[in-house]
Amino acid sequence: MSAPAAAAEPGAADPSPMVRFDFTGKVAIVTGSGGGIGQAYAEALAAAGASVMVADIAEERATEVAAGIRSSGGKADSVRVDVADPGSAAEMAARTVDRFGAIDYLVNNAAIFGGMQLDLLLTVDWEYLNRFLSVNMLGALNCVRACYPAMKERGGGAIVNQSSTAAYMYAGFYGLAKAGVNSITQQLAHELGGQHIRTNAIAPGPIDTEASRTVVPEAFMKPILASLALKRQGETADLVGMCLFLLSDEASWITGHVFNVDGGQVVRP
Repeated sequence: MSAPAAAAEPGAADPSPMVRFDFTGKVAIVTGSGGGIGQAYAEALAAAGASVMVADIAEERATEVAAGIRSSGGKADSVRVDVADPGSAAEMAARTVDRFGAIDYLVNNAAIFGGMQLDLLLTVDWEYLNRFLSVNMLGALNCVRACYPAMKERGGGAIVNQSSTAAYMYAGFYGLAKAGVNSITQQLAHELGGQHIRTNAIAPGPIDTEASRTVVPEAFMKPILASLALKRQGETADLVGMCLFLLSDEASWITGHVFNVDGGQVVRP
């Protein structure tokens, strides 16, 4: 069972979220982990003792991240996955079981974001929209369908889906996809709860990544940051603690929820 480390003394710097939980003996898949937020999740899980399958459609980047984890003393392998393809998701799950013997955790982070088209629901190319939703919304479902049998055989597990605060505001087809992720999270929580598999989601606010810099110009980002309760852009490290918590046994009675990690961008009752 994972257990939190002792609290830091008053005045001491907060310990890294990577050392607050012990995932020794656990196996995790993180999709879209060839860079950005997914890479941060994968590295944090490995630092906490998990064996991590770094899964990404960019195979070379996934290989580099896995190699970096191993060079730091962690356990990791890599696999190419197109989360929109059920067959590819099934191959990812099979390779993970073959390599590490089980699947305990799944983090559905893969998405089309960096370089995505900016268009309206009314005018976006239909083929592009279908591909976009197949990755950003149904990709999570594909990966859960591929992985849950191994998690069930293990006696249970935990899933974290990557949503966004875009689900709660006007954000075109990106917001639509993330609203769908929220609904998938809630539905799967009920379908999988009887198998001791918990399903939650994280909804980040504006996070500073290479991908976000290609989508949101600085002139647009400034008023967004000014509207936050905490007047700064988030970093990938700001999301890691929530991800590890939701996967851990400390969250054993939490499922079906979407947690904002957004600097106070969206306040919901």
